[in-house]
Amino acid sequence: MSSDEDVLATAADWAAEGETVALATVVETWGSSPRPAGSRLAVTASGRMAGSVSGGCIEGAVADAAQKTMADGAPQLLDFGISDERAWEVGLACGGKLQVFLEKLA
Repeated sequence: MSSDEDVLATAADWAAEGETVALATVVETWGSSPRPAGSRLAVTASGRMAGSVSGGCIEGAVADAAQKTMADGAPQLLDFGISDERAWEVGLACGGKLQVFLEKLA
């Protein structure tokens, strides 16, 4: 099973346990990006996470946005990026940009 399938299986298990779950998927990247398009992160309302959309540098921001998506059910398209000059300062050593689609699982 691939790591993306593991994330989906984990999200399904959490939902079966009664957890509210959101799924984040990298839909597009530009320049250098730590994770390719198709990478996934599952987040629960109680704060559990599985997978990765960035190798750790934006997971917190995605998890925060996931709480809103889980609360109101509205999907979000999130844009993240940083100039190469500031990349090391903010922890995005890769520079580049990525777009993440966030949705609540039914």
